[in-house]
Amino acid sequence: MEPKQHLYLVDGSAYIFRAYHRLPPLTNPQGVPVGAVYGYTTMLWKLADDLHKADGPTHLAVILDASGKSFRNEIYDQYKANRPPPPEDLKPQFPLIRDATRAFSLPCIEEQGLEADDLIASYARAATKRGWDVTIVSSDKDLMQLVGKCRDGESGEACIDMLDTMKNVRIGIPEVEEKFGVPPELVGDVLALMGDAVDNVPGIRGIGPKTATKLIQEHGSLEAALAAAPEMKPSKLRDSLIEQAEMARLSRVLVALKEDYPLPVALDDFKLDTIPPDPLAAFLEEHGFNSLLKRLGDGRGSPERRVDLNPAKAVTAAAAPVAGSNRQPLPELPPIDRSKYVCVQDEATLATWVERAMAARVVAFDTETSALDAISADLTGISLALGPGDACYIPLGHGGTDMFAERPAQVDKTRALALLKPLLESEAVLKIGQNAKYDLNILARHGIQVAPIDDTMGIRRRPRDGRALHAPPWPHFAGLQGNLRHGQESHPLRRSPARPGDRICRRRCRGNLAAAPPAEAAPC
Repeated sequence: MEPKQHLYLVDGSAYIFRAYHRLPPLTNPQGVPVGAVYGYTTMLWKLADDLHKADGPTHLAVILDASGKSFRNEIYDQYKANRPPPPEDLKPQFPLIRDATRAFSLPCIEEQGLEADDLIASYARAATKRGWDVTIVSSDKDLMQLVGKCRDGESGEACIDMLDTMKNVRIGIPEVEEKFGVPPELVGDVLALMGDAVDNVPGIRGIGPKTATKLIQEHGSLEAALAAAPEMKPSKLRDSLIEQAEMARLSRVLVALKEDYPLPVALDDFKLDTIPPDPLAAFLEEHGFNSLLKRLGDGRGSPERRVDLNPAKAVTAAAAPVAGSNRQPLPELPPIDRSKYVCVQDEATLATWVERAMAARVVAFDTETSALDAISADLTGISLALGPGDACYIPLGHGGTDMFAERPAQVDKTRALALLKPLLESEAVLKIGQNAKYDLNILARHGIQVAPIDDTMGIRRRPRDGRALHAPPWPHFAGLQGNLRHGQESHPLRRSPARPGDRICRRRCRGNLAAAPPAEAAPC
């Protein structure tokens, strides 16, 4: 009897963007940007190493998004219309990432007109029909629709699961039900009701994850919930279900994964063999990934050929490092112009900032509170920053407590947090904080679980490519956090201790900000 086959399908597109946002700018010896390539290579290396130790997969392939539009754009021309083009320094890295995959001697699959999710779904379905187990290496919520699908006509233990390598957790049916409140086969119905701001799937306006889950739990399916709407008691929810029923049905089509596409490469060609060292060594040497080359153990690592962690920019070139030192210079940060900051005092403006942050896929955030204790402090406001000079403050609890206190115009706190929650919890948007544990506790008390997240205090201490980073590895993120410090001139990771008289002093020395006008908490 043939031994059990186990196919691993790696969502390579998710790896690319995570690598791009989590690593500093890098250039290879030819001056080509390779930050995302290096991160992708290390992720793939770790995965291959972990899988080898686990001795689990028999077949493996990396699935990528092809450039251009998919068949969903023909169904709905606004699909993903709010996404900006890839950053200029990422574009030349896409072909190199494909080269990296092939350097590991792994199949790299992409198809015009299809998204990676559709190829993954088609391969997973084809594999389970042959009796193979399938593990999808991703944390994408859309792919959770596939979890637990077994061979046609066969029941029992799930044949498809997911592996989130960032959190090092397996995702099976119980984990999907815990996240969505419904089994995997109904996840698409929940997604159709709530929509997806990242992919511009419309859903039904005003329906969030909790309401969508409740409707599907109560009625059993999207169509049943829509059919029951006329019999519901008069409410805004009832009207929305009736008036926007067709948008929900359109959204259901958009979130459905294509499971029957002809396979461009046969499953048997994904058989996992030993990785030949020579192609991988040649790739690593070409791009100056010396620490990885040394790990490969072929002795061809060259300490003289270093990757530039802070390549000079055309406008703001960094100072040259001290000769013989491996410390990177501090980047030149743009001057702080408070006139560019925005005070968000209405829902429309807040919705615009949320949409922009979703499209940018990275946002720095900070909270202002009424006290030092994260357990008892009240949330007074939230700051967001998308880049140097591009930041806003959202006052939520200003105006003091007595009836005569002047209260500035501000968005209702409950409504504001409802608008911010999808952004702060979106797996597609990296959140950057400074000493973020405090902010995470504050937001968790309001039902918001912020993720994924990086903290500049942790970023500073993580070694990259075997070198010490005493300067912040993310000049762009340093600029974001600089915006949130409201006029701070020193570098955010090297600032002098705050003094009670300083305008920049935050909750640690100022105390209750609720009675202060928003302009004293942030530029408004």
